[in-house]
Amino acid sequence: WYWQQGDQARTCSLSPPQAALTPFVAMGISRDSIHKRRSTGGKPKAWRKKRKYELGRPAANTKLCSGNTALVRPVRCRGGNMKYRALRLDSGNFSWASEAVTRKSRVLDVVYNASNNELVRTQTLVKNCIIQVDAAPFAQYYMQHYGVLVGRKAKGTEDDAEAKKSKHVERKMAKRQESRKLDQNLEDQFMTGRLYVCITSRPGQCGRISGYVLEGKELEFYAKKMQKKKGKA
Repeated sequence: WYWQQGDQARTCSLSPPQAALTPFVAMGISRDSIHKRRSTGGKPKAWRKKRKYELGRPAANTKLCSGNTALVRPVRCRGGNMKYRALRLDSGNFSWASEAVTRKSRVLDVVYNASNNELVRTQTLVKNCIIQVDAAPFAQYYMQHYGVLVGRKAKGTEDDAEAKKSKHVERKMAKRQESRKLDQNLEDQFMTGRLYVCITSRPGQCGRISGYVLEGKELEFYAKKMQKKKGKA
């Protein structure tokens, strides 16, 4: 039997019912090296079949979501171990290294990925990509620790800053002021209400987002990269 597709007529040796029942066979994902060519270009003969311990799984492609729509799926692995495949995430734990403090914050945007711009367009969360997070938890810590208000003034923060403090707390904060340093680039980010963060965890493997706030030379490096990218666009 045959069917028409455009200007060409195509033929099929199977009868229509058989053609409909023929299953689609997809190749499995394998992490072995038997199928690879030698460094000289020769193709080695396959002397054994695939093994269970060489299997691979489809990429998680963890997406940025909003609201309470985060989704993490458990995956049983070899030896009864578990992986946690994050399909959608909206928040994570991020450390501010110079202040030695970690806060949970909401992820707002994916802004840079050195490997593929498509991952920025599709808002995909992977290790070592640069994201923007809400600066409010870190600004709140800074005000509580130093008594200094940074960034945009949120409701109630002025009252907290002007609240009456004991002599002991005042002395403690005055002592902290002696060693207080805040990078100008970081202070500018606090004014926008967003901080640049680098992801250090693998969301598709551990099911969560962890990372650190960009500072100093590293922040300058990525700021230049993003500015260059905007210029091309």
